[in-house]
Amino acid sequence: MAMFRSLVASAQQRQPPAGPAGGDSGLEAQYTCPICLEVYHRPVAIGSCGHTFCGECLQPCLQVPSPLCPLCRLPFDPKKVDKATHVEKQLSSYKAPCRGCNKKVTLAKMRVHISSCLKVQEQMANCPKFAPVVPTSQPIPSNIPNRSTFACPYCGARNLDQQELVKHCVESHRSDPNRVVCPICSAMPWGDPSYKSANFLQHLLHRHKFSYDTFVDYSIDEEAAFQAALALSLSEN
Repeated sequence: MAMFRSLVASAQQRQPPAGPAGGDSGLEAQYTCPICLEVYHRPVAIGSCGHTFCGECLQPCLQVPSPLCPLCRLPFDPKKVDKATHVEKQLSSYKAPCRGCNKKVTLAKMRVHISSCLKVQEQMANCPKFAPVVPTSQPIPSNIPNRSTFACPYCGARNLDQQELVKHCVESHRSDPNRVVCPICSAMPWGDPSYKSANFLQHLLHRHKFSYDTFVDYSIDEEAAFQAALALSLSEN
């Protein structure tokens, strides 16, 4: 598996294309950070695999003893993460249409433009709002926390549901000694956002190994297979 990942990484281009690919419509996506899903801001590139991220987005990955690329999961040397000057030049050169008003804006200024674009704000305001499953006379909360997906407290990988977070931490952070806050617990009304688990991995395995909404469909055979795979994974550590 490690050899396969290495071959895949070496086959990838390490530099962005010399010109816009796919026209203006795909240009913003081409220069979008895979972590925050916005146009790059102060981009940096990992030397070993060449993947590019916003400097701030990559910071959580640099705080762990053995960092892994958030995109390809290959280990990298934090000392070999450099400013992606070629990407910054392209951000200042290329223009793309705003997703709201369709005005062409240089990618370097796209974030600022979107934050003040009335069309974008209108689109956001028209996004589907929280609605109760059944009619109720109780007031609808105005601020609903995200309890569906979470970020890895070790490396910052985002958009992981409960089971994906468990799998990700077992595969990528078995040897990480850092004390971290459980993002699942801290998202709950009873959670303490400042409490750091002494052994976060064990906490995940005992408390969050499956989602409550899928518990009923979780068969005995699936549970046995999960426990066997988990025991083997931990024994290899």
